[in-house]
Amino acid sequence: MDAFYASAEQAAKPSLRGKAVIVGGLGPRGVVATASYEARRFGVHSAMPMGQARRLAPNAAYLVPRFEVYRDISEQVMELLRGLSPLVEPLSLDEAFVDLEAGGVASDEASARAVGERLRADIRAVTGLTGSVGLAASKMLAKIASEEAKPDGLRLIVPGTERELLGPMAVRTLPGVGPVTGDHLRRAGITTVAEIAEAGEDELVRLLGKAHGMHLYEMALARDERPVVAERDTKSVSVEDTFDIDIHDRVRVRLEVDRLAERCVQRLRAGGHSGRTVVLKVRRYDFSTLTRSETLRGPTDDPGVVREAAARLLEAVDTTGGVRLLGVGVSGLADFTQEDLFAQAAQAAQAKEEQERLERGEEEAVAEAAGREAEEAVPAQEAAVEAPAERRWLAGHDVRHAEFGPGWVQGSGLGRVTVRFETPYSAPGRVRTFRSDDPLLEPGEPLPLVAGADDREEGPSYGSQAGESGSSEPAIRPKSRSGGGDSMGAETSIP
Repeated sequence: MDAFYASAEQAAKPSLRGKAVIVGGLGPRGVVATASYEARRFGVHSAMPMGQARRLAPNAAYLVPRFEVYRDISEQVMELLRGLSPLVEPLSLDEAFVDLEAGGVASDEASARAVGERLRADIRAVTGLTGSVGLAASKMLAKIASEEAKPDGLRLIVPGTERELLGPMAVRTLPGVGPVTGDHLRRAGITTVAEIAEAGEDELVRLLGKAHGMHLYEMALARDERPVVAERDTKSVSVEDTFDIDIHDRVRVRLEVDRLAERCVQRLRAGGHSGRTVVLKVRRYDFSTLTRSETLRGPTDDPGVVREAAARLLEAVDTTGGVRLLGVGVSGLADFTQEDLFAQAAQAAQAKEEQERLERGEEEAVAEAAGREAEEAVPAQEAAVEAPAERRWLAGHDVRHAEFGPGWVQGSGLGRVTVRFETPYSAPGRVRTFRSDDPLLEPGEPLPLVAGADDREEGPSYGSQAGESGSSEPAIRPKSRSGGGDSMGAETSIP
C-alpha cells in the first residue's frame, strides 16, 4: 500500500487531501510512522523523530495513528490476496508476499501482469486507496520491483533479466543493506550491485562477516530461494506480566515495558533467533486488551532496538485509568540479524538522551508552575471535592457532536478542543472549537472510507473554505469492513 497510514487519513478527511500529512507519536519521544508523499517532499520519512519532522514540515497535519482503521483496511487487502493464492505471507499491515504459482492464477508474463493490474483495481474499489505491485520470480526481486512501482504502479521483472537489472543499482537497493553496511562497502570501493558480485564471496565475508557477506553475495547474483510462508506458520517469542494493582503512573508503565523487552530478547537469543516484528500488548483497567506492532527493516536480537520499538508503540496507547497487564513479543523469526539495526539502536539511544534532557527542563517548569498554583489554592472544603479527570482528545481521532455530527480532532489543549466536521463522503468541513469537557462532544466510531449510497452516513457538508484544498466529490463505493492485525510496512509484493 502507498504511504498507508497517511493515505488512509487523507481518504477519511477531505480537508487533508493533497496536503502534507504525518502520522505517528506526537509526544516528546514520538517518531513518524508514515508520511504522505506531499510531506516526503520536505524530507520527512518514517522512523524520523517527530521533533525533526516538525522542523522540516511545520505546516503539515500531525495525527495520532488510528490502528483500528488501518487493521480494517489491511484485512480487506489480505482477503483479496488470499483469493489469489493459499500462500500469503503478511509482513505488516500493508505489505505481503503472495505465491501466484501456488494459486494457479499466473503461468507467464502476460497472465501475471493481468493478475497484478486486477489486484490494484480491486484494492482501489474495496478500500478507496492505492497499492503498488511488484512481480518477480523471488521475494527479494518482488520487493525491489514494488519499490520501483511506487506510487500506484506495477513493475514486472522478467525472468532472465535479473542480473542485468540489478547490476547498475546502488548497493542500498538490496534488502539488509543500510547506512552502516553501505559505508563499509563504499570504503572498499563497492557502490553498485554489480561491484558486489565482482568482489566475490570471500571478500564480502572478510568485510562483513560470514553470514552477512554470504547472504549479500547471493542477493547480488539475484539468488533468493526463500519460500512464501503462510501466516499460520509464523512463530513468535513473547513475555507478559499481570500486576496485582493496576499501574497508573505513565513512567512506571514505560519502565515495565523496557523490562519486558529485555526479557523477551533474552528468550529470543536463547532460542538462537532474531525477529522482525515487535508486538506490544496492553490490558487496561476495564479488561480491554490492545495489541500494537511495528515491523522493522530487518530481523534483530538487539535489546535496544526492541526496547525502543516497544516504547514507540506505547506512545500510541492510552493508559489512562490504569494498566493491569503488559506484554512484549517478537515475531517474524529468522536465524540471522541485520547489522544496520545496531546503528539504528545507537541513533535511537542518542535521540532518547536528547529528549530526556528536554523533558527534565519541562518538568522543572511544571514543578515551578505547580508551586504557584498551590499558593493560590481554593479553600480546603472546596478542594476536597475532586474534579473529574479531563478527557483526552487525540489529534486525528474520531468524535461526534450531538448538534454538528461526526468529525475529527484537529487539535486540543488549554481546556479546549478543535474539531473539523467532515466525513470521507463530504466536502472539506468547517472547524469549530469547544471546551474539552463539552457534554455534547463524545468519542466517535471511525467511518468506512467507502460506502454504498444506501448505507452511507452523511455528515455536514459546508463546501470548500478559503485556504483549503482537496476533492469535493463524494467517494461512493460498496462498503466493506472487518478486523485484522497491525505493524509497519510499505507495499504489497507478489513473487
